[in-house]
Order: sequence, then C-alpha cells, then structure tokens
Amino acid sequence: MLKLLFTHSYFYRFDPKQWANKTPYPPLGTIWAASYMRHHGHQVSLFDTNLKPDVSQLKKVLETEQPNVLVIYDDGFNYLTKMCLTNMRHAAFDMIAQAKALDIKVLVSSSDSTDHYDQYLDAGADAVMLGEAEDTLLDCVEHIEGGKALNTIVGLAYRDSGSTQINARRPVIRELDKIPLPAWDLVDIPSYKAVWDSGKYPFALNIATTRGCPFKCNWCAKPIYGNRYNSRSPEKVVEEIQMLVDNFDTRTFWMCDDIFGLKPGWVKKFNELLRARNLKIKYKIQSRADLLLEENNIQDLADSGLYEVWVGAESGSQKILDAMDKGITLEQLQTSTQKLKKLGVRVAFFLQFGYLGETKEDIDETIKMVKTLKPDDIGISVSYPLPGTKFYDKVKVELGHKQNWTDSDELAMMFKGTFNTSFYKTLQRLVHRMFRKQLALQYIQNGFKSSDPLAPRNLMLLPYNTLMEKVLSSKLKGMDNQ
Repeated sequence: MLKLLFTHSYFYRFDPKQWANKTPYPPLGTIWAASYMRHHGHQVSLFDTNLKPDVSQLKKVLETEQPNVLVIYDDGFNYLTKMCLTNMRHAAFDMIAQAKALDIKVLVSSSDSTDHYDQYLDAGADAVMLGEAEDTLLDCVEHIEGGKALNTIVGLAYRDSGSTQINARRPVIRELDKIPLPAWDLVDIPSYKAVWDSGKYPFALNIATTRGCPFKCNWCAKPIYGNRYNSRSPEKVVEEIQMLVDNFDTRTFWMCDDIFGLKPGWVKKFNELLRARNLKIKYKIQSRADLLLEENNIQDLADSGLYEVWVGAESGSQKILDAMDKGITLEQLQTSTQKLKKLGVRVAFFLQFGYLGETKEDIDETIKMVKTLKPDDIGISVSYPLPGTKFYDKVKVELGHKQNWTDSDELAMMFKGTFNTSFYKTLQRLVHRMFRKQLALQYIQNGFKSSDPLAPRNLMLLPYNTLMEKVLSSKLKGMDNQ
C-alpha cells in the first residue's frame, strides 16, 4: 500500500476578505477523500493549507514524510474553489513543482483543474482527476502500484507521449453512505478554533449531507458533483454530528450543501434522530425560496436547530431571475423570508449584480427588495462567467486574457456589461452601507435586541454609514456605462 500526502490549494491568507472574516472551515472534501483512501488500506496524512502563510512549508513536509504520492484534492464543498481564483491556482502549481523536484507523483482534483486540466499537466501533474474523484483516485493509486493502465481509468486527464488524453467521465457516486466519515483526526482543530475566537462569531464546523444540485441556474458551474443530487442518510449525518460534538466541543454547524434538505422527508427524519439522541444543535444552510415552501420544511428546519439560511435571492427583478433560469419568483422569496423570520430564523440573501441585460431599473428593484424584505445579512457579487455554464457560453467571445479573479473580493467584470467594474464596485459599497444603516435602525426599533453579534458595531457606525450612503450615491450618479 502507498503513502499518500493530501493537500489542497486554498489559502485563506491569500484571500484578504475571507481571512478578515475569521471564519475558516477545514477542507471537508479533502479529508473525506483521505478517509476513503485510508479505508482502502493506504497510509494518509494532511498538509492543510487553509491557515498556512504560504506554500514554503510544504517542502519540509515532503522531505520528512517522503510520500509516494502528493494528492492535491481541493474542497469541493467550499464555493470559493469553484471560482478558480488565480492566487490558488499559482499556489497549486508551486506545490506540484516542489513535489516533482523530489520525484514524487502528483494527482490533482479541483474545480479549476477539471476546467483547465492542460495548465495543471503543463505544471507537472501526473494526472488530473475530473469531477467527483474518490474512485478515480483509488484507480490512480492502483496504477501507480502497477496494476492498472491509465487509459482504463475513467474520469482522468493525463499526458501520453506529450499528447493530452481525456478518458470518459466517471458517473457520480450514488450511495454516499459507502464513504466513511471524513478523517477529522487529520485536522488541527485547535488552530481553527483560535482564529474563530479572535473574531466575532462562535466556533463552527462544516458538514455536507449531499452532493450536487439538480437546479439549472445558467451561471452556476458544477464541475465536481454535477447536476445530479445524491444524499447521505440522516442516520449517517447524525452519527457524524454526534462524533463532532463529542470530540470538538461545538454544537454549531455550517451545512455546506449547495441545497440542503431537498429529498422528501429527509429533514423530518433528521429532526427525529436528533431528538432521539437529545442532540441540540444550531446550524445554517443554503437553500432556495421555492424549496423552503414545500412540505413542512420551514417548521421542521426550525425545530431541528436551523438558525440561519442563505437564500439565492440574486435580484429583485423578475426579468433578471428569469434570464438566469433561476426558477423562483419574487413572491416565493417574500413568502419564505416572512415564514422563516416568524420562526426566529435569520435570513441572508446572496445578491448578484451585472447579469446580462441588467438596467438601472433592475438594480433599483434589487435595492428595494432588500429594504422591503429586510434580510439579516447579504453577500454581494457581480456575475462571474465559469466554464461549462450557459452564461459562460453567452459571453466567452468577450473574455480576454484575464478570465479569473485573483481573490474573492476582486469584483472585476470579465465581460461587457451594462456598467463597468468601477460602477459595480461602487454599487457594492453603497448597498453594503445602506444595508448596515438599515440594520442599525432596526436594532434601535427592536429595543437594542438582536441575534447579530455585529449589531452594536452597526449602531456605532450609523453616522458614518449614513454619510457614506450619501457620498457613494452621489458618486454612482456621476458614473456612466463606459
């Protein structure tokens, strides 16, 4: 059996906005793959880059551990890896070079390498595993051990006599319970907790209950888990929660699925199992406005410990939602928001500006939606073309040499939109200032009571945010679409 050193290419310190949040999560996809390989008899270890200052420490680890294979296996449950940030790509290339200098085999699995396999092969990787990769990784290790030919391994890109070979794609794993619980023992949890403790939020860990998303928003790429939706059993998820509670002293979790609780009856069973174990937890999820209104989902979610849900609101313009193939209505968004708030669940909106055809009137509708529905938090981005999406196909002729952001806060427009990058960066700042002002006023109206730990800070910054709203509004009016 082989000795495998797992790593990944996301560095929180290379992404200033995320590092400043002080809410890092361990690389779940990476430790899940490591657990799978350990289950099949291989020796595994982890070089976790999340909290590292740079790539330089890897060399010493490679020299000390002398693994047979360096497995760069990105966390497919971290949405930031889907963005193919160039800071992280260059870090991956550096890691490949360090391993190859020591004659160590390198296998890569990530959203970026799936979309740009030739660049990773050029950097020296022995093979790139396309899409969901646990079984592909197992086959690759058997190849390295001498028992399997590369051309028989589905889901693989590699070089043969200098020519890139792309094997057939591998079907996704349907029975997720066959994969053992993630190798949480490989993670330095105290280091993560120390970062959280230096910030403003209670320590939390990440759990995935599903893989994939069956919905077809035309700007959302799914290079790893695809458009299929496969779910772990509620029993397995509760087993993992119990283990994390017992070992790491936390009852707060981020359910990092693209869509949580889509399978009929899943949330109800999940709630029953938590109650049977007397497990009282708090968790947040991502979901859709239409899904939340099905069955008795909202009540079951609240009963099982849901405290916050991030909803892909995207736009306050139905025209833009329809152009995105979002599949939701503004009425569904309003109804689900009101029902969640009535049960004491915080509601947060993902907002997206800059989609094709968006006008100033559409932007105003989005701002109006935020003021009317009063979400508890917002996240703002601009439309970002990702390979493999219909949106990318619509704008690819306009894309130049730069096709990826350096970090998640860059907000650069990659195509010719209605307005330019400067406009959208100013708009993002304006909406955030307006929103923080709105939260402060709500805090006052509610008698200085709020579940948001940032509420006192928003109150303190009320005069500043009021001033900046005027300044940024004036600046935005002076900008045109050139």
